[in-house]
Amino acid sequence: MDWYSRYIVDWQLDQSLEIGFVLDTMKRSLEKSKPEIINSDQGSHFTSPQYTDLLKEHEVRISMDGKGRATDNIVIERFWRSLKYNEVYIHDYKSPRETRHGVERYIHLHNHYLPHQSLQYQTPAVLYQR
Repeated sequence: MDWYSRYIVDWQLDQSLEIGFVLDTMKRSLEKSKPEIINSDQGSHFTSPQYTDLLKEHEVRISMDGKGRATDNIVIERFWRSLKYNEVYIHDYKSPRETRHGVERYIHLHNHYLPHQSLQYQTPAVLYQR
C-alpha cells in the first residue's frame, strides 16, 4: 500500500477552539475508512481523553510528534503551507461560508487536478482510489 492511500480525507473548519469539531471530523473519517495509525502533533485536541479514547475504540494506533518536530509530519505540513499561500492568504473572505467554499475548492483542486512530484506526477485522488 502506498503512503497516500493510508490517509483519511476529511476536514472541517470551526470558529472556536472547542474539541467538538475535531471529534466530529474524526468520527466521519472513521466511518469512511479505518487507518492502522494516526499521526498528530501534541496539541490539546489530540491529547484529550475524548480523542484518544475514540481512536482506541476503533483500534487505531496513536503516534504523536515530539515537541518541535514538525518535520515528523512533513506531508501534511506541506499541504497546510500550500493551502495557506495558494488560497487563504490571497483571498479576502467575507464570511465563514465563503472561507469554507474557498478551502473546499482548493482541497478539490489539490487532490484531483494538481499532480505531485512525490507521487510520480499523479494526483492524490488517483492513488487514493486504487
